[in-house]
Order: sequence, then structure tokens, then C-alpha cells
Amino acid sequence: MAITPGMTAGGKAAPSSAGLTKEERKVILASSLGTVFEWYDFYLYGSLAAIIAKQFFIGDPTTTFIFALMAFAAGFIVRPFGALVFGRLGDMIGRKYTFLITILIMGASTFLVGLLPSYASIGIAAPIILVSLRILQGLALGGEYGGAATYVAEHAPHGKRGYFTAYIQTTATLGLFLSLLVILGTRTAIGEEEFQAWGWRIPFLISVVLLGISVWIRLAMNESPAFAKMKAEGKTSKAPLTESFLKPKNAKIVLLALIGLTMGQAVVWYTGQFYALFFLTQTLKIDGPTANILIAIALALATPFFIVFGILSDKIGRKWIILGGCVIAAATYFPIFKAITHYGNPALERAIQTSPVVVVADPETCHFQVDPTGTTKFPSSCDIATRMLTAASVSYTIQDAPAGTVATIKVGDNTFQSFNAVMTPDNLNFDAASKAREDGLKKEVTASLKAAGYPAKADPAEINKPMLVLLLFILVLYVTMVYGPIAAMLVEMFPTRIRYTSMSLPYHIGNGWFGGMLPTISFALVAFKGDIYYGLWYPIIIALITVVIGGLFVRETKDNNIYAND
Repeated sequence: MAITPGMTAGGKAAPSSAGLTKEERKVILASSLGTVFEWYDFYLYGSLAAIIAKQFFIGDPTTTFIFALMAFAAGFIVRPFGALVFGRLGDMIGRKYTFLITILIMGASTFLVGLLPSYASIGIAAPIILVSLRILQGLALGGEYGGAATYVAEHAPHGKRGYFTAYIQTTATLGLFLSLLVILGTRTAIGEEEFQAWGWRIPFLISVVLLGISVWIRLAMNESPAFAKMKAEGKTSKAPLTESFLKPKNAKIVLLALIGLTMGQAVVWYTGQFYALFFLTQTLKIDGPTANILIAIALALATPFFIVFGILSDKIGRKWIILGGCVIAAATYFPIFKAITHYGNPALERAIQTSPVVVVADPETCHFQVDPTGTTKFPSSCDIATRMLTAASVSYTIQDAPAGTVATIKVGDNTFQSFNAVMTPDNLNFDAASKAREDGLKKEVTASLKAAGYPAKADPAEINKPMLVLLLFILVLYVTMVYGPIAAMLVEMFPTRIRYTSMSLPYHIGNGWFGGMLPTISFALVAFKGDIYYGLWYPIIIALITVVIGGLFVRETKDNNIYAND
């Protein structure tokens, strides 16, 4: 067997070479570029969910948007299942061919979204096909990351696995960055009206070019040396799922990888990139293009630090860089997001401080409004009032009232009575009379809030863009700390014969479920407490759980021999 740059003749890790060889650069480029394109495809749907809602779903704008978000969430939900399916294939037939399959599925699914006729053209078949394509995207992504990370790590020289795999870690951020740029460029080139009508399809159709480039590059790649050696010796796993999750020794490591690493890493990642964007647009009411540009600049400035922390993890270890990022993030989220409010919408900050709002309600009618499916309604008078205020970015306190009291909203000297809504027969929405009452209440409350100084949207003249970029950069810097070393560490935790399967599942449960649920749970927390910052407790608590479990039970891995198969 030929000796690769990462192995000695005995299959052990070889000492680090001085620089990257041509083959090593090819491995990193091929794996990273393909994964960038996969994330680009995945994020397009989320970025264009509002437009997609109008094209493929029927109903009022709120209902159609909810269904579009449900389809988006489907991609996150199925990611762990993709990890199981493709992880098993990767451990049985090889890394190269498995994540060649995943990119074909992802690219084809994305391209077909760009061609899919609207609901007006083919009726109910349109949303059914759309959701099916979205599920295929999620399955493909579930198999892609583990394959790319494993492939690169198994090519890396000893002492450089953090550095090599850090390039894979840049791909999610670069994919998001690329999708934002293509959408912004298309919008600018053809105009907003044309983009809404048909131009939104262009970013999806462009993916076929990216797919062609990725497939061409990946076809020229060789199998990873660790897997090739194991296959030549006849030591590949015949049942990687059983070995990974039913054998106590490995199942324990999988559980620790989830709770002690990826769970905390995921919420820091989603807070720094997705929740920050959500906070800018939904809470602070900064217009979408401005918010996207601010996030894009922060991403561009912070992306090199994935490599920095990957290299640093090769020198001092991975564990405490990841856990340190979780600790620092948890300790600073509240002051950072309050500063984002101060520099992004100072009028809102002033209104919160000078014009407090009170909801007077029976506490038994105030619920924790978590709705992961997008179909649950909360018709009590308290829930209607708190949800309305939360959507308007209003901080409020809840004052207990006697049992059976219909909730009221106090804005200064004005008091507005809420109501208990009546549901439609299918129990999916408020009936027509209740919706009309909700609209009327919203109009009255909105007028009173405006008079009290609560802005309907952020004033562009008051937005301090340099300071916002700095604060967003800090949030993404935390992302690079927790995410830069994670691939190398997950690879090093598991033996070669079941590595693809074992590392993929905790990664995608952590990121797909704990991370993907962050906006929903954070919104519910804000509505429950009445504080626009209260949603930050979700990532803070999850990150701190990871710090405790990871600090006590997860071992450092940087010196592990990844060619061992015990």
C-alpha cells in the first residue's frame, strides 16, 4: 500500500510536513468547495421563504408563511436521518462515493425547486413536491458534512487535522454568505418586482453550475487513506449502525459528543448567525437588505478565524477552545444584544425604558407558546395579547389577575381588552370573527404604542452601522471558536470503521434540532416573559450544560491515533 502524507508504512500518523502538498490542497479544495455549494443550496430556501410561501402555498400571508417555514424546518428535522443513511454507506462502501452521492441529491433537488411550477399552475402537487425536495435536501446535508469532515481529516498529516478540517468549518458560513450575495445581486440586477414574480428562481437554477463544478472535482478525488487501508485489510464494518449506537462503549461517546460538544456549539452557531439576523429584522425592525449586508460584512471579517482556531486547536487542544467559546458567549450575550438594540434602534430602547407596557391576565391563561410544527394556535386572551406585543418588539410585564379574568393591555394611561378567540372547525386557525377582532385590537394597540414612542421600524438615520458590524463580528467570532475545531474533534473521537456514522448523528442532532429550534423556542420565551432579550436564555442554558458535561466527561482528542480500529 502506498504511503500517504498522513500515514507511515505501519498505518500510524506521520509527523506534520512543513507545508501543504499539491494533493493536500486538492483534497481540501474539493471537499470544502463542494460543501460550500451544499450549504448554499440549503440556505437559499430559508432566505427566500417569504417569496416561496406566495408561490407554493394558499391562504392568508401568515398561514402561507408558516407552511413555508414548516417546509424549511423539515430539512432540519431529517438531517439526523440523512446522517444515519449516508453515514452507514460511508463506513461500508467509502467516503468518496458516499459524499459524491450527497452532492448530486442536494444539487438536483435545489435545481428542481427553481423549475417547479407554482400552486396556481399545478395545484396541491406544488407544495407536496416542494416539501419532498426539501426533505431530500436535508437528507443529503445530513450525509455531506460527516463525509467531508472525515475525508479531510483522514488525509491530514498528524498535527494538522484541526487546520485541515477548519476549511470544512468555513463552508456553512461561506455558503450562507454566497446565498446572500447571489440573492442580493439578482435583486439589484432585475429589480424587486421582477424578483418577486420570477427572479427568485435564478439563485436556485444557478446551483446546477455549482453542482457541475463540484461533481467534476470530486470524481477526480481518491478514497481516504485510512478507509482504503482498512478496506484492503478486510476490516470494514458490516453493521456500522449497530456498532455505533448499540454497543455501550461507543454509544456513550456518541451521547457525550452530543451533550458535551455539539449541543452547545450549535446554539452558539445559530445565535451568532441566524438569531442575530432574526433579532435585527424581527425585533429591531431594521430593513432586510440592510440587515443582510451587516451580517454579510461580519461573516466576511470573521471567517478567517475558523482557520485560526483550527490551527490553535492543533497546538493547545480542541476541547477547551470549544467550551471556552461556549462560556464566553453565555457570559456576554445579554450585554451584546442590548448594545445591538442601542446602536440598531435607539428609539425602541428609549420607549422600553420610558413607556412600560403591562398585561393584566389570569396566569393560568398565559402559556409557553412553543409551536415546532407551525400549526398550533394559542387562542386565550393572554396568549393573543402577549404574542401581539412580542411581534411588535414590545417589552412588557405580566400582572396577575383573578381566575377567569380576560386579559387587558395597558399602554400608559390607555387600556385595551383582549379576547378569547374561537377556533375554526379544523382547529387550525381563528374563525373569521376572531380574526377580525384580532386585527382591530392590533390596530388600536399599534396606534397607542406609536404615540408612546415605540417605532414601527428602525430609523435608518439612527442606525450606527460600524458599531453593529463590530458587535455582529464578535458574535460570529464566538461561532469560529466553537465551530472551527469541532470537526477534527468529532473525527478523533471514533474509530475508522464506524467514524462516518458515529460522528454524523450527534453533529446533526445538535445542529439540526437543538440549533434549528432556537428561533422558535426563543420567540416563545420572549412571549412568555415579556422581555425582548429573554429568548437568549435558551442558548445560554444549553451552552452552559455543554460546558459542564464536556468539561467533566469529554476527553481531549488532538493526539489520538485516528487510524486505530478498536
